[in-house]
Amino acid sequence: MTLANLALALFVLAYVLFFALPRIRSWVAAGVALLLLMTGCLTPGQAFWAINWNVMGIFVGTLVLAEAFIRSKAPAYLAEIIVNKAPNTAWAMLFICMLTSFLSIFIENVATVLIVAPIALSLAKKLNVVPIQMMIGIAICSNLQGTATLIGDPPSMLLGGYAKMNFLDFFFYQGKPSIFFAVEIGAVVSTIFLYFVFRHLTEKQSLVAVELVQSWGPTLLLVALIIALALSSFVDPGFGFAAGILCIVFGLIALAWIKLVHKGSIRETVKGLDWDTTAFLMGIFIIVYGFTEAGWTDALASHLAEVIGDNVFLGYSILVLLAVIVSAFVDNVPFLAAMLPVATKIAQEIGIAPQLFLFGLLIGASLGGNVTPIGASANIVATGLVRKEGHEVTLPQWLKISIPFTVAAVLPAYLFIWFIWR
Repeated sequence: MTLANLALALFVLAYVLFFALPRIRSWVAAGVALLLLMTGCLTPGQAFWAINWNVMGIFVGTLVLAEAFIRSKAPAYLAEIIVNKAPNTAWAMLFICMLTSFLSIFIENVATVLIVAPIALSLAKKLNVVPIQMMIGIAICSNLQGTATLIGDPPSMLLGGYAKMNFLDFFFYQGKPSIFFAVEIGAVVSTIFLYFVFRHLTEKQSLVAVELVQSWGPTLLLVALIIALALSSFVDPGFGFAAGILCIVFGLIALAWIKLVHKGSIRETVKGLDWDTTAFLMGIFIIVYGFTEAGWTDALASHLAEVIGDNVFLGYSILVLLAVIVSAFVDNVPFLAAMLPVATKIAQEIGIAPQLFLFGLLIGASLGGNVTPIGASANIVATGLVRKEGHEVTLPQWLKISIPFTVAAVLPAYLFIWFIWR
C-alpha cells in the first residue's frame, strides 16, 4: 500500500470511529495521528506544525475565562433579572434563549448551556411544566450564535485559522458584511419561530433572587479581551499569533482571579477544563493535514468541481446542504476541518474567490448540528440535564423544534451570504 493510500485509509478509519465511538473521539484522534507518524505518512515536524497553535491558544484561553465568568455568578444573576422583568413565561423563556445566544457569542456552547440551564429548570419547576421545550431552545440557540465570532466556538476558530481571519473579519471582511451579520439575520427569524413554540406559556412567574454576583471582574475581563482581540487585528492582520497569545494571557489572569478572589483551586480548575476537546482538535489538525498532503483534498475537489461545472450557485448550495446533513449526525469539527481545503480547491477550479464556499460551509456545519440530539455537544449536555430531572427527550420531540428552527436560521444566512459574496 502506498503512503497516499495509507493516509486515506487512516483518515476514513478516524471518521468512521468518530461516528461510532463519539465518547472516545479524542483517543481516536490521538491514536490515528500517532499511526500517521509511525507509518511514515508524516514526520514529527510536519505533525507539530500541522497544529494551528494560534487556534489552540484561543480555545484554551477562552475556556479558562469562561470558567471564571461562570463562577462569578454574573450570568445567572442576569438571567434572573431577565425572567423577573418578562411579561409572562413565554417571553421569559424567549429572553433566556436570547441570553443564551448572546453568551455563546463569546463562550463555548457547552459552558453556555451549563450557565443558563439552572434558571430554566428552576422556572419550569415553579410553573410545574415539563422543561423539554425550554432546554431544546437553549441548546439550539447556543449552537446558533457560537458561529458569529472568532471566539464563539471551535468551528469559527477553525475557519479563522484556515482563512487567516482575525476578530474583526467576522464582522466585515474585504469591505463587505461578514459571517456575524449572516448569523444575526438567521437568529432573528429563528427567534420568531421560538416564540411560537413557547407562546402557550402565558403565566407570569417571578424567580426568588438567589444569585449574588461575587465579582464583576471576569465580566470586565471578557469585555477587555474582546476589545484586545479587535485591536490585535491591526497588529497581526494575518492571524498568525496575537489572538492566541492574548487569550492565553487573559486566561492566566482569570486563573489568578479564581485563586485569589474566588478562593478556588488552580489545580482542580485546570483539571476540570475541556481537555478532551483540546486533544481532539490537535489530533484533527494532524489527520486532516495528512489527508491533504497525500493529495486527496485536491482529488476530491477536482471531482466535485466536475460535478458542479461552472454553476457557482449549485456548488454553493451543495456544500451548504451537505454541511447541514452531515453535521446533523457527525461532529462538525472534523467535517469542517476536512472540507475547508476542499472548498478552497473547488473555488480555484471554477475560478472564483473561496469566501462564498468557506462561509457557507461554516454556516451549514455549525447550524446543522442542531438537527438531532447528538449533532452537537451542547445538545447532548442539555438532554442529559433534562434526563436528570426525570424527563426523557425523544427524537420526535427534538425534531419538531429543531428542524423548523434550523431551516429558519440557515435559509436567511444562506441567502445573505450568496447575495453578498457571490
